[in-house]
Amino acid sequence: ESDSPLPDFITIVSQIKPSVVAINTKVITFDIFNRPVTKEGAGSGWIITEDGYVVTNNHVIDGAENITVTLNDGQTFPAGVVGTDPFSDIAVVKINAANLTKAEVGESSQLQIGEWVLAVGNSLNLGVTPSEGIIRSSGVSVPISAGQTLYGLISTSTPINPGNSGGPLVNMRGEVVGITTVKIAMVGVEGMGWAIGTETAIPVIESLIQTGQVTRSWLGILLFAVDEGVFIAEVVPAGPADDAGLKAEDIIIALDDEKISTAEDLTQAIISREIGQSVKITFLRGDTEETTYATLGERPSS
Repeated sequence: ESDSPLPDFITIVSQIKPSVVAINTKVITFDIFNRPVTKEGAGSGWIITEDGYVVTNNHVIDGAENITVTLNDGQTFPAGVVGTDPFSDIAVVKINAANLTKAEVGESSQLQIGEWVLAVGNSLNLGVTPSEGIIRSSGVSVPISAGQTLYGLISTSTPINPGNSGGPLVNMRGEVVGITTVKIAMVGVEGMGWAIGTETAIPVIESLIQTGQVTRSWLGILLFAVDEGVFIAEVVPAGPADDAGLKAEDIIIALDDEKISTAEDLTQAIISREIGQSVKITFLRGDTEETTYATLGERPSS
């Protein structure tokens, strides 16, 4: 029988809250009469440097004409976009401020199933508040829209509501271990949220701060998984796969002699390699197993 006490949430919240911000946006759209219509949005973010770099989700600020960041003490600043990465749904914005309280970053790879975590964010645009839960699984892939899947996610039981996106997922040492990003909202599904683990997020964040962009290698195919390997639905003209002689309806079964079973296997294998690197592709064309070599290109930004 365990009599271990619950974690000291009060101390953890007081530690992380000065580093969490509310983000409000204004997006200009046009109605059917081509008249401008302003839509307001809300999300969350967290301070990663004392001089004003703030991490959030790309979808929080996507298309925004105006971005404001409100600190824990109520100060509000206009924010400029440093860089965005739609592929991973991560963005970095910058405010003109100094001596801010930056969040400590932990290692999502060290998380264990059943471990307590807190999601802290601007839930329902009612101010920055915490909610508690446990780690359900890690290394999860979740399709969020047609053609886009987020990789390296942490699944939690933490309640996630509109406005939480972009806020930190925090371990019991008060360290950021993830960026709250998506919630499955289906009838009969409750208490299931996801965060982008820091193992996946930090290299993206560092690249956005240093260069304003993230570059990834690319093969130039549209694909989906089949029983054995990955089926090529379409080959991008003049892309690396096209240049290598791959065709629609080919089935990729190995990359550099490593078995490919799922679309995620292939995507992760490609983005883990360098732009310009040559890869050996083993594929089935009909009943015939064939081999070709492709030189990976740079993934287009959109």
